[in-house]
Amino acid sequence: MRSYHYGGGVMPAEVITIVLADDHAVVRSGLQLLLDAEENFEVVAVAGDVETALRYVRGHRPKVLILDLNMPGGSSLEAIPEVQEISPATEVVVLTMQADPAFARQALAAGARAYVLKEAADAELVEAVQRAARGDTYLNPQLGARLAAEPSLAPPDDLSERELEVLRLIALGHTNAEIAQQLYLSVRTVETHRAHIQQKLRRSSRSELVRYAFERGLVTV
Repeated sequence: MRSYHYGGGVMPAEVITIVLADDHAVVRSGLQLLLDAEENFEVVAVAGDVETALRYVRGHRPKVLILDLNMPGGSSLEAIPEVQEISPATEVVVLTMQADPAFARQALAAGARAYVLKEAADAELVEAVQRAARGDTYLNPQLGARLAAEPSLAPPDDLSERELEVLRLIALGHTNAEIAQQLYLSVRTVETHRAHIQQKLRRSSRSELVRYAFERGLVTV
């Protein structure tokens, strides 16, 4: 476990507990090795089907569930809202071979925090888990670029064009500081825009803003 010094003592870094769900044993073993190599990751359970994954989420209340999109025992997409009901603090990272943009959009709209392609898992999965644990969104960069490239036709719900830009970037997982840099604004101005967006949309959390953006097609794949 990673640690740092403070006032002569040592404080351990927060451990990110993980349930790993994939129906291929070889894939599970490889992914567990990848995750266990991180000092502050702890894989508390592995599952080979949706039903078992949900049971482990209920029992362990992990910080992150890594969920294969195609598994026996039920629909992984339909399981995402169920995970949120069982353990509201658990974030879902979808890991899949499905590069079809429609699946990415459905998964994020259902409440997944991250969408990672298996072909890029070695490079992306650790970052996706870290971001999800912080409450941030992560998308495979190729899919993210395609999302950002397609603007909405008109601002909904009285959002200004600038607020719409900020909302799209929030949905794509960018922090306030990153949004400020991209739009050449101060962080305080971005925070103000975000507050106005939340007020207009009556959404109080990042996850609610992300879901709204994908459900309304403000970012599309």
